[in-house]
Amino acid sequence: MKKDYYIYPAIFDFDGDGISIEFPDLPGCIPCAKTTEEAIKNAKEAMALHLWSMEQDGDPIPDPTPVDKLRFEPNQISMLVEVNMPIYRDAIENTSVKKTLTIPQWLNRVAEENKVNFSQVFQSALKSHLSLESKRKGKTQS
Repeated sequence: MKKDYYIYPAIFDFDGDGISIEFPDLPGCIPCAKTTEEAIKNAKEAMALHLWSMEQDGDPIPDPTPVDKLRFEPNQISMLVEVNMPIYRDAIENTSVKKTLTIPQWLNRVAEENKVNFSQVFQSALKSHLSLESKRKGKTQS
């Protein structure tokens, strides 16, 4: 079940060449950074993307391990990382993707002469074709 809010412990490992972050409950989610500020930012983004991917794949999302159950090396600290998933889900779903299309040269020339915004026209045509003019994923846009 999708939740809007997640909080997981992360282990920040400080080394001479930067900071690596590990989420014990989210194998494969291993961001890194040069500074503590960047590490916190990267940890949130990586965790949100990892959880979003798990949601999309229908993978079970584990409960977080209590911090007092974790063990650390001298150069490590634990930090609770929290994400508000609706913000990340919206950002991910609205990320633009590049598509290549083929049109006749004469049509391209006329469109360019008329300063047509190809992306805008293509989006509008797709929405119309799919009957999505005023809807996005079943939600009415305001």
